[in-house]
Amino acid sequence: MNWKNVLIMGAVTLLPASMIAQANILNAKKPEDIGVRTEEQKAVDNDAPLEYGYVDDRDILWSKTLWETIDLDERVNFPLYYPTDTMDIGKNRRSLYHVLIKNLREGKLEAYTDSYFTEKRTYNDLAGALQSVDTLDYGYEQMNAGEQVSAEYITRRNITAGEIEEYHIKGMWYFDKRQGELKYRLLGIAPVAPDVNFIDDDNPDMVELFWVWYPDAREILHEAKVFNQQNSAQPISFDMLLNARRFNAVIYKEDNVHGDRKVSDYIADNALFQLLEAKRIKETIRDREQDMWAY
Repeated sequence: MNWKNVLIMGAVTLLPASMIAQANILNAKKPEDIGVRTEEQKAVDNDAPLEYGYVDDRDILWSKTLWETIDLDERVNFPLYYPTDTMDIGKNRRSLYHVLIKNLREGKLEAYTDSYFTEKRTYNDLAGALQSVDTLDYGYEQMNAGEQVSAEYITRRNITAGEIEEYHIKGMWYFDKRQGELKYRLLGIAPVAPDVNFIDDDNPDMVELFWVWYPDAREILHEAKVFNQQNSAQPISFDMLLNARRFNAVIYKEDNVHGDRKVSDYIADNALFQLLEAKRIKETIRDREQDMWAY
């Protein structure tokens, strides 16, 4: 008998029922019952995101704040991108952008203009970045004639999950002297898409739609599950995926004396050298942890 397989099966058996992709599917008497858990089930499951431990400022021996890009064209990052079309799929399957924008619309999340979280934005404030409205030539003719513009001559274009090409994240690497280890704490996340006003151009500018303070979104992202390609019966949450850094990201900025300038600001028009610089910054952080134990 393979004891490794036995241990794996035992661990899977002990996982809470709330992790099942379609909760209660085997007991549902109607399709509407799929995914609906009773209050008793919720109480027994005790399903909640793992709380962050308190870190005193005096315990932080060293820290470095980084900004990174998650490219959604990379296969390892697909769980953050798909599904983009929700017409023929269950309500429990949504992309990260769907989860964020839905809760912003409902007022459960707060948006910010930049990664320093200095200015809040409501969902209505984001309308200019999420939707473009244009009037066709026939509409202008009606307008010039003093007539009301017909709705058919007004075109609207919305940013959907399919247009999201990247995510920008901000986080801090720090050395906890009390526990004697290097740790990472995710601080913010922002979806990045082409400028909605030039989205059909050949090379539209990429813009950050909004920033979300990540600790404020943990409860919401814990409820939203990510499809597990290896075992659809055991999905993980977006919160678990992001905190465990189960994605690939490239550093595009670090905190520095030059006003936190980007790598592209001092290494221009050379993608290879920018990538090497991002790798150098990452190695510097790894070396810092090794140096902590050098006597």
